[in-house]
Amino acid sequence: MHVTIIMFKFANMETKIAILRGINVGGKRKILMADLKTLMQNLGYENIQTYIQSGNLIFEAGERQQNDQLAENIESAILKQFDFQVPVIVLSKNEIESAIANNPFYTADADINKLHLTFLNKIPEQDKQEQLETVNYKPDQFKIMGKNVFIYCEGSYHKSKLTNAFFEKKLKVKATTRNWKTVLKLWELSRE
Repeated sequence: MHVTIIMFKFANMETKIAILRGINVGGKRKILMADLKTLMQNLGYENIQTYIQSGNLIFEAGERQQNDQLAENIESAILKQFDFQVPVIVLSKNEIESAIANNPFYTADADINKLHLTFLNKIPEQDKQEQLETVNYKPDQFKIMGKNVFIYCEGSYHKSKLTNAFFEKKLKVKATTRNWKTVLKLWELSRE
């Protein structure tokens, strides 16, 4: 009698981008990227890539898994393994592509070193957005569009008042920011 064993791979996988806030900054909340990759593999995710030490992941998950649930799973696993909390925001590659296409400051002559994107874990309430739109920190500028805050910083982002803490406090959401070069690289990696 001849037995054939067939291995199946889930055909309906979707590429996701996870952005972790505040790891490996100033010697605090250290997570080696190899350890983070292993943690993701243990959660059952596939084709995991990391990008730079600040906590950027590209991976594949079942297409029916919601971004919020994926973020919660990763946060819980990090807390269990490393004993500290790390906010995580998960996006689809379509969401990051849409953010790139809709950045009002990303023009043909833009200096991308002055551009940043703050990712929010949910769309802020309309009244909070309207209150925030009255704030003026020129020459720095920002524009809220859905779950994204596009930022233009004339000087260094680290000297700007348009920080994660600022947006979290005013909008009552979780936030994490990446410079525009990192945003473009994450999009590029998600397409490989």
